[in-house]
Amino acid sequence: MACGLCGSGICADEKFKKQKNGNVHRYVYYGCTKARDKNCKCGYIEEKELVKQFEGLIDKIDLNEISVKEKIECSVKKIKGFMKFIFNKREDIDMNKIDVRNYVKYVLREGEDVEKRELLGCLKGDVLLSNKTVSLKS
Repeated sequence: MACGLCGSGICADEKFKKQKNGNVHRYVYYGCTKARDKNCKCGYIEEKELVKQFEGLIDKIDLNEISVKEKIECSVKKIKGFMKFIFNKREDIDMNKIDVRNYVKYVLREGEDVEKRELLGCLKGDVLLSNKTVSLKS
């Protein structure tokens, strides 16, 4: 992902906010690294909003189907192992019935950071962040 205004990279900035009652909230903001333009006005976007915008773009983005399918197979293998270990059941899951795009949306919403990064590495097109909006390079 790159800045749509200056072409620099995008980095994450993690913030923690402690409330008076003792709760701690974690926020992650993404914005321009300003490597190419120190005065870039790209803005920052919160991770939750970034994921929501990505989910909207998934149907338009060209995914590297082979890499994504390998990740799905790995997840299915994990699920089968879990079912066998916990419930002593063997589940047959038809790989051809799994919707790749819905899998990607699920991982973006529910997956670990490492899984999200791996999936974003499967994207073929250029994704730009500009004025707090994620878009595809045209």
